[in-house]
Amino acid sequence: MTCLIGLTGSIGMGKSTTAQMFADEGVPVWDADAAVHRLYSKGGKAVPEIARAMPDAIVDGAVSRDRLKQILQSDPKMYARLESIVHPLVAKDREEFRATHDGAPFVLFDIPLLFETDADEWLDVTISVTAPPAVQKTRVLSRPGMTEDQFRAILSRQMPDAEKRARADHVIETMTLDEARSSVRSILRELGANHA
Repeated sequence: MTCLIGLTGSIGMGKSTTAQMFADEGVPVWDADAAVHRLYSKGGKAVPEIARAMPDAIVDGAVSRDRLKQILQSDPKMYARLESIVHPLVAKDREEFRATHDGAPFVLFDIPLLFETDADEWLDVTISVTAPPAVQKTRVLSRPGMTEDQFRAILSRQMPDAEKRARADHVIETMTLDEARSSVRSILRELGANHA
């Protein structure tokens, strides 16, 4: 029986790095952001519907994230329209990945809005990554083109870190790579023993 693990964490908490650590341990990893990227790219399954709903978001046959961001900033009501297009396609992509790895001891799902989208209802185990707010802010603001306003806007759409930690089955501190890797290995050992 495959153990379905959900990994989440607010922006700048080290989620992608931690997901890679699970991959390094041989765990198949499905990445929600990468799935959206595939759907938005030229020939991607989300392009035709987004083109109908927001024609200005399309550049050279692909969804331009910059244009999309501008549209959503000027008309926040479009978020719901975008989600109604993208969420079902992401769910289908996820199910296809899950079916491909049926029989693996563990499959990890890297989902930024895990609790916000009730993904914890179909997962066996949830993990939230965390770091102190000052570290999070420093990491995010060091990203190219990121501003304090953008950072605040992203945080406003995410569940607070404290709530994620309270709801998760496991919490991984990402202050150091060694500490995070040690937590990843320890969780996999524990889950392996419980699912044996």
